[in-house]
Amino acid sequence: MRKVIVFTGGGSGGHVVPGLTLIAKLRNEGFEVHYIGSEHGIESKLTQGHVDKYYAIQTGKLRRYIDFQNVKDIFKVFVGLLQSIKIILSLRARNLVVVSMGGFVSVPVVIAAKFLFKKAVIHEQTTRVGLANKICSYFADKVFVSFEDSLQFFPSKKTVLSGYPVKEEYETVDLTIDMYEGIKLSEIKKDILFITGGGNGSKLLNDQVYKSLEVLKQKYFIIHQVGQAFMPEYVNLRDDNYIPCAFIGEEMPDIFKVAKVVISRSGAGTVAELMALGKKSIFVPLKIAQKNEQYHNAMAANKKLGSIVIKEDDFREVNFVDLLEGFVSSSEVVVQTNGARDFLVREIQKLYLS
Repeated sequence: MRKVIVFTGGGSGGHVVPGLTLIAKLRNEGFEVHYIGSEHGIESKLTQGHVDKYYAIQTGKLRRYIDFQNVKDIFKVFVGLLQSIKIILSLRARNLVVVSMGGFVSVPVVIAAKFLFKKAVIHEQTTRVGLANKICSYFADKVFVSFEDSLQFFPSKKTVLSGYPVKEEYETVDLTIDMYEGIKLSEIKKDILFITGGGNGSKLLNDQVYKSLEVLKQKYFIIHQVGQAFMPEYVNLRDDNYIPCAFIGEEMPDIFKVAKVVISRSGAGTVAELMALGKKSIFVPLKIAQKNEQYHNAMAANKKLGSIVIKEDDFREVNFVDLLEGFVSSSEVVVQTNGARDFLVREIQKLYLS
């Protein structure tokens, strides 16, 4: 008998990536996984090769304020609802479960599941809740959250603290690849300093590194994710102690593990991964993030590991060298996984069988 799960969520990689972690586990357990997302959203690209089939629907942004665009977008959501109903019916699966990872595209899919008497769950990745997940929580059978702070935003009777589902690589001290840019990470003699402004880079972090680069190289081997747009400014600075890069992919877990110091933004995924490794870090939250969620994400790591949290305005005035001199950390990994991935998969399986 076919075992069918429908995932939905998108708009940013932060909604999709943890979903892919769950999808891989569920497919290994024999589930057939379908994905409903938008036509041109990042989810349409990130899910390629990871799901049995991808379906695109209409989606509209829901706003908390009055805007004429709301009228147009509500219509798109209604069309997306009809499309979702049609897709779910076409799968002809009696015990189908919908798993929403958030984002506006998920709203019509979760409502469709409720309309068709199918089970639905949602997972909130951040410490602060977006409007889409807030709406979906009224139609979902269960709500799972990554951080304790998020419990206050959802109905208590159906909300569970699950944690953030990290990849298996973050649940072991072992290095998976141990190579980056032709260099064996475990053989680097100096302490490793890893700076990342996220996939797009951060001019603020980049500028601070640039100002102190020559001094920093005397003590550290530096891996610096500058972002594609900033690579022309940094590519010629590469030498034996400094590697600027546009983007880091599957090597990220290993780099986190070997780094003596990590300085980064504080998206939910980054914070959860570093917390899983027990890695005390320095976070510079993105000031314009929705509801200042990155600050609250970082404070969760501060509370658990003593990670340092520096607001953007303060970071501009920080003496970078002095900051690192006063930071006490370790390249030793102490895995502190919360088992979120396996827990969530078990809960989804329970709903499927109920």
